[in-house]
Amino acid sequence: MRVLLTGAEGQLGRCFSDRAGESLEILATDRKQLDITDLVAVQKVIDSFKPDAIVNAAAYTAVDKAESDYDAAFAINCQAVKNLASQAGKLNIPFIHVSTDYVFNGESKIAYSESDNCDPKSVYGVTKRAGELEVLQSPKGIVIRTSWVFSEYGNNFVKTMLRLGAQRDALSIVGDQYGCPTYAGDLAQAIIEILSIPNFKPGLYHYSGDESVSWYQFALSIFATAHASGSYPRIPALSSITTEEYPTPAARPRYSVMNTNKLNTAGIAPGNWKKQLETIIPKILNEVSA
Repeated sequence: MRVLLTGAEGQLGRCFSDRAGESLEILATDRKQLDITDLVAVQKVIDSFKPDAIVNAAAYTAVDKAESDYDAAFAINCQAVKNLASQAGKLNIPFIHVSTDYVFNGESKIAYSESDNCDPKSVYGVTKRAGELEVLQSPKGIVIRTSWVFSEYGNNFVKTMLRLGAQRDALSIVGDQYGCPTYAGDLAQAIIEILSIPNFKPGLYHYSGDESVSWYQFALSIFATAHASGSYPRIPALSSITTEEYPTPAARPRYSVMNTNKLNTAGIAPGNWKKQLETIIPKILNEVSA
């Protein structure tokens, strides 16, 4: 299977390439190779490569910056998605697009399902929801919403905690926002499995890690895992604070746990993020000390 991969240098893109194996022939593109906001450029690459599927791992993810940079966020999270979706539709091939828990307002008390109403409270969430709607117009469009993505690559909460923890004696972490951490490698594997299933049903799906926590609880797990590795001897003192005590330009959903039963029924299980922390934290610490 020939797969056009966008956002190849991001967390998900790199994990996808790592796991693709011999069954997938990947054209891995990032912004340097392909400007997905340029429809003509997208058409040229697709006409040349002739993919059997498209996986869009590209996104504008600077959540706070998006509040004052709507045009750029919309261009990448919606217009670029429309470009890819339209070409996938013309070829009648699967188009897998990754979206976010930020399409929800966070006011629910139970895990969000795919049929729940979207009510994003940030520019990032608004533009990602707009992109979802473009994908769902493609005959074989698949939207996978995920949350709290981390990996050994790029910038993410795990790396930030380890860096700050090595610099400071104490850290204050928001403790009243809840979600499910998701290892990018698990998400990549889920997408590869979807591509391997003939006639996988198009539509909306949720994929995340298997256990919900607050950011504070996630940080506790990160430092406990790092300390247990033997390469991180000093753990900072952690304290839980409220969202109001840590104001940000963009509103975050207080509760964005997502129900993953729909994908589970299709044979794709949620990832074990605690186990994956044990795998990637030694890699991260080795890179820092190298």
